[in-house]
Order: sequence, then C-alpha cells, then structure tokens
Amino acid sequence: MNRSRRKELREINERLGTIKDELETVRDDEQDAYDNLPESIQASDRGDQMTDNVDVLQDAIDAIDDAIDKIEDVVAG
Repeated sequence: MNRSRRKELREINERLGTIKDELETVRDDEQDAYDNLPESIQASDRGDQMTDNVDVLQDAIDAIDDAIDKIEDVVAG
C-alpha cells in the first residue's frame, strides 16, 4: 500500500475514533438516565427499551473498535 492510502486510512481511523467517543457519550448518558429512574420504571417497557439502547450502542462501539483494529492491521502490513 502506498503512503497516500496509508495516510487516508489513518485519517479514517481518527474519524472513527471520534465517532466512537461520541457514541460512548450517548451510551453513558442513556445508562445514567436509566440508573436515575425509579425502580418501577426501570422494570417497565420504557426501562427495557433503555437497556436495549445501551446494549445496541455498545455493539456499535465494539464494531467500530474492530474496524479500527483491522484498518491498523492494513496500515501496519
């Protein structure tokens, strides 16, 4: 891979890192909102949806981590 494409991939990884940070903030905010709900609401459909949201956001964060790792492998290779 030439230098120009490696540079482009490094820039993509930086953007992915920024997106990951933003997703982590949203995930943490949703978790905090859930944690601050009364137990009766936590046990409701609304609470279930909030925990599902946290799980889905974590899955997205994990997928971005995987993408970053794979891109780093390509750049290093």
